[in-house]
Amino acid sequence: MGLATPALAASPATAGQPLKGNLRHSVARWTFARMPIDALCRTVRQIGFAAIDLVGPDDWPVLKAHGVDSSMCNGAELGLEKGFADTRFHDELVARYTRHIDLVADAGYRNLICFSGNRAGMDPDEGMANAAAGLKRILGHAEKRGVRLVMELLNSRVDHPDYLCDRSAWGVALCEMLGSDHFGLLYDIYHMQIMEGDIIATIRRHHRWFVHYHTAGVPGRHEIGPDQELNYPAICRAIRDTGFDGYIAQEFMPSAPDPVASLREAIGLCDV
Repeated sequence: MGLATPALAASPATAGQPLKGNLRHSVARWTFARMPIDALCRTVRQIGFAAIDLVGPDDWPVLKAHGVDSSMCNGAELGLEKGFADTRFHDELVARYTRHIDLVADAGYRNLICFSGNRAGMDPDEGMANAAAGLKRILGHAEKRGVRLVMELLNSRVDHPDYLCDRSAWGVALCEMLGSDHFGLLYDIYHMQIMEGDIIATIRRHHRWFVHYHTAGVPGRHEIGPDQELNYPAICRAIRDTGFDGYIAQEFMPSAPDPVASLREAIGLCDV
C-alpha cells in the first residue's frame, strides 16, 4: 500500500533558503541527459547541494571543476541484464570492475554501482550463490582501495522484466552472505514500492545494508510531489532517523515544463 502524500508546503529548496543538512542530496545524471554536464553541475550548486549520480570517468573532471561529488559511479557494468548472477559474465565483469575500482579510488570517490542481471531461468538461490562467488573475486580489491560496490534493487514488474535482485529480502540475504562493509544495496524507493511496498518499515529493518537511495514518483516514475502515492517527506524522515550518512539521489523523469523547478521541489520535499 502506498503512503498518502500531503499537499506540498514551502520548503528551503523551494523558498531559496539553505538546505538543512540532515541528509545529503544528489540527482541522477541520466534523468537530465538533455542538460550539458557542466550546466547540471551549476544547477545543483544553485539549488544548494553538490552531487550527481551515475557519472562515469569521462565526466569526473567536469564535476571536480565545479566541486560536485560523483555520488554513485558507473561505467564498469555490462548493462542491467548481464550481471553477477550469471557465471557466463564473471570473467569479463571481474576484469572490468577491477580496472574501474582503481579509477574510482584514484579519483577519490567511494561508490560503484553493480547489478545482479537477469534470472535467465535460474533459481533465485542459485543466482545468489553465483553473484556471491563473482563478487568475492573483486571484493578484496575493493576493500583494499576503499571502494564500495553497490547493487541496485530494481522492479521486474514494470521496468526490468526478469531482473533478479528485485526484492529487498534477496538483496539483504546477499549482503549477509558476503558480510563486507564494502558491499551494500542501492534501495530504489520507486522500484521497491512497485515490488513490495512497506517502504518505511523495510528501511527501519534493513537500513544497515541500504547505503544509497533513489527516488521517483509511483506510478509513472515522474515527479515526487502530491500527484503520486509515496510520502517522500515521511520516508526521508525515516531515513534520517536511522543515522544515514550517504546520499539520497533524485531519479525521477521530469514531466513538467520546467525540469529544474521539479528538481528544486523534489530536493525541498526530501530536505527534512
